[in-house]
Amino acid sequence: MRYKTAFKLITQLLLAAVGTVPAFAQWQWLDKDGRQVFSDQSPPADIKEKDIVRRPTARAVPLPPPAALPSATSSPAAPKPVPKETELQARKKQVEKDEAAKKKAEDDKQAKLREDNCTQAKSAMATLQSGVRMAVTNAAGEREVMDDTKRAVEAQRIKDALDSSCKK
Repeated sequence: MRYKTAFKLITQLLLAAVGTVPAFAQWQWLDKDGRQVFSDQSPPADIKEKDIVRRPTARAVPLPPPAALPSATSSPAAPKPVPKETELQARKKQVEKDEAAKKKAEDDKQAKLREDNCTQAKSAMATLQSGVRMAVTNAAGEREVMDDTKRAVEAQRIKDALDSSCKK
């Protein structure tokens, strides 16, 4: 008889153990009233992490509750620039700076040329107005003395050069 009782007891323990296996795959948490809740589904989003007593297994990593996920409607302050964007902005600024320096150098060069042209035109006008006899070389390489007509044409050409080069 002892064997029958022992057999019944072992059978009941085994059945009880087998019956509790699904219970290991359950969640356990405290609800807002402080009562323990058992479920095979994860707790609702309003349950805090500290109120979850037990999870189904260590391998199953639960997703955070939907309330903890950032929503598309929430607008963060100002997103921090990605280092790549910062680098691109720095390059863009450097290119703009280089272009500005190049433009300034070109403007300075043009100003210097205008100044030189103005000085030469003033000198030529002073020589022309002095009344000194002047000669020019023609296409054949011969020297020709300027008459009054050629002097007037040359004076007009120098005056136009003065007007374009000596503007301030």
